[in-house]
Amino acid sequence: MPISRANGVDLLNVRGLTEALKEADAVIDVSSVVTARRGESVEFFSHATQNILTAEQFAGVRHHVALSIVGVDRVRYGYYEGKHVQEELVRSSAIPHTVLRATQFHEFAGQMLDRMRFGPVSAIPSMLCRPVAAAEVADLLVDIADTGPDWSDGSSMAEMAGPEVLTLYAMVRKLRRARGDHHPAVPVTVPGRAGKVMRNGGLLPIGPYHRGVVTFDAWLSDPLSAAGGYARQSTRTRSAKVGGRH
Repeated sequence: MPISRANGVDLLNVRGLTEALKEADAVIDVSSVVTARRGESVEFFSHATQNILTAEQFAGVRHHVALSIVGVDRVRYGYYEGKHVQEELVRSSAIPHTVLRATQFHEFAGQMLDRMRFGPVSAIPSMLCRPVAAAEVADLLVDIADTGPDWSDGSSMAEMAGPEVLTLYAMVRKLRRARGDHHPAVPVTVPGRAGKVMRNGGLLPIGPYHRGVVTFDAWLSDPLSAAGGYARQSTRTRSAKVGGRH
């Protein structure tokens, strides 16, 4: 059952949250906030995550699954700081949990092209990505929720990434051609240590990870077909998917 403000549940004021989780065996938290600001990100994830975890304790939820970002502990910058806080709260919780870190979705290129537009020009951060299909990540999230937390290696963490390494700027160039978008986009260097880490692969997995198969080009050619070929419905457990703000 999806949970969001659209169906009467607000993660920040807890309205309807405990009631919504009463019959859930597992919760998949994919909540987010649209911001690049550190303060806004930390405020949202600290409050929303704590509220979800508290409601889960009252509801008797047996598995909390959180979606995070590969490299969030290495790139301590802006939005990523909030995700790092989220991970810390989940890992310190008494509720059995799993954190799935994923690389950037294919849609990330379009989000950056649109959100980083200043007048006629889009400023694209210089960074290395291993873009992954959101449908494949969703599929793995459901599998994790179904099977329960796996502590066999002493960790509650898993990672997923796509099949190829691309710069974000290369992704944006491909997207612009596919869209027929002629407004200019230029690569820009994010200052400081965080920017250096992003440029040098800090957002790529460095250990074992689940590897997706949908390439960025395949997604560009037909995103609906690419998603439909890999998403599937799991029926082995009742799961609550927390959507939060988008």
